[in-house]
Amino acid sequence: MNARFKTYAKRVAQILSVSLLVQAASVSIQASMPKTYAAEAPALNLEVESAILIEATTGQVIYEYNADTLREPASMAKMMTEYLVMEAIESGKIKWDDMVTTSKYAASVGGSGGLLAANEKLTVDQMFKAMSIYSGNDATIALAEFLEGSEEAFARKMNETARKIGMSDGANFITSTGLPRYMTDKLNPSSLPGETVMTARDAAILARRIILDHPQVLEYTKIPKLKLRERDKTEMTNWNWMLETYQGTANMQPYVYPGLDGLKTGHTNEAGYCFTGTAVRNGMRLISVVMGAKTEPKRFQETRKLLDYGFNNFELKTMLAANTPIDGQPTVKISKGKKTEIPVVSGGEAKFIARKGSEDKPEITVETKSADELKAPFDKGAEVGTITVKYNGVEQKVPLVAAEEAEKGGWFRLFFRAIGNFFSDLFSGIASGIKGLFS
Repeated sequence: MNARFKTYAKRVAQILSVSLLVQAASVSIQASMPKTYAAEAPALNLEVESAILIEATTGQVIYEYNADTLREPASMAKMMTEYLVMEAIESGKIKWDDMVTTSKYAASVGGSGGLLAANEKLTVDQMFKAMSIYSGNDATIALAEFLEGSEEAFARKMNETARKIGMSDGANFITSTGLPRYMTDKLNPSSLPGETVMTARDAAILARRIILDHPQVLEYTKIPKLKLRERDKTEMTNWNWMLETYQGTANMQPYVYPGLDGLKTGHTNEAGYCFTGTAVRNGMRLISVVMGAKTEPKRFQETRKLLDYGFNNFELKTMLAANTPIDGQPTVKISKGKKTEIPVVSGGEAKFIARKGSEDKPEITVETKSADELKAPFDKGAEVGTITVKYNGVEQKVPLVAAEEAEKGGWFRLFFRAIGNFFSDLFSGIASGIKGLFS
């Protein structure tokens, strides 16, 4: 067969080829599920102004009480400072061993902290420990100034980030610390409006974002006691009494909670006692927020109620495992390949929060790319579509991937396949037309 004939055959194959289109395939598994777990939650009779409990992986709300009421969060606002510091570390803007100078303003601010002198230099790592363990206002401001030049500029960045990560429109930051205006304005007047406020839901959103994006934060927040400098005679003590790492500390035993490793306390006269807690058990991480408790012990006692309710009644279940064939969609059609279709599987897993003992099933839908888009050759594991898994109002998307390599077909195979497709379509059309004449 000469080159001229090959060229001709190739052109004929192009003319005769037909598009192998794949319609979006859907497998629906009907289930009777509650719309939200929070709506079904019993009254926990929490002695706080607002509260929320969520699961970290999915963001599913398990319990809420006045969760959308704006309140002053006090030092829980430092979670945003922690987030932005760790974002700067990850981007390479700063490093853990960079030296941070304490300004006169940072050293003079009141509230928790008071460990730094004006012009004292410590590393970002040391400042972060003072902020996340001891809730140091001085260290927090020093980090804010180091990152953005001034605390006001940093607070603007906090507000910008709040919108970006999905906190409510009402969430507002005027300081890096959560201190109210009257405690800072005389030292460092700000042109930012209002006070620092957020909802319990905002605090949970922020906490979830930190944990998912920068889980390293928990290596800091779980430290019960630590000297800021080697020469120090006393240790910084973590304000979070529920830390599992406090196990063995006599006066903390009534509060210690297994699996709890963060996240941030807060208190001012205006805010009351607040706490964003997080604990993990059996692979499920919960995030709780309480705001406006009347006493310091009460914020931990009410947090225990929330976490106990979550861990006792719910579990994290794998609704779709990785590398699993999908019912109703075992293969996808491809073009230019040795084969006309290849087997496919899930390219990841989908986990959801579920009531313990529940037999409810998820709803699974699959959307595939067209055969024209899936031209061989391509590798095993190549994305060929999207799987959408829905359970109790929560949706996750997982890639649909090729379970084997798609090898490119030879021109001879493709030519005769195109001829066969052409005549198949032709006779199908003729048969349809004849049937129409006699119907």
